[in-house]
Amino acid sequence: MTIQGALTILMYALAPFLWMIVGAGGVLVVVQLVARWRGYQTLQYRCLGANLAALAVGLSGLWWIPVFTHSQLGYVATAFDWVAMIGAIIGLTIAAWLVLHPLSYLVRAPRYVSLSDTR
Repeated sequence: MTIQGALTILMYALAPFLWMIVGAGGVLVVVQLVARWRGYQTLQYRCLGANLAALAVGLSGLWWIPVFTHSQLGYVATAFDWVAMIGAIIGLTIAAWLVLHPLSYLVRAPRYVSLSDTR
């Protein structure tokens, strides 16, 4: 199979979920922008809860990714299938962390104080 053939199959497989992918990307960008506007720095802020929650979301992908694609985990039989599943879980964990980590900062960080509020 050529690369173009693989990309064609991938595009047909992702087409029904394109609205969801665009929406999740939009949420990710908005959360990152708002958090950075409020002073969020990725390497400076630590939150074990956000890390554990992102890991839980990633591991939950073992259950709902096959359900979402009308499949079963038992059908993941070959090495390529497992590589694809593990890649999806890692991607899901990273995407969840990129949303949950700045969200936890926005919830826990001191409130934004504008210059006009200081007396």
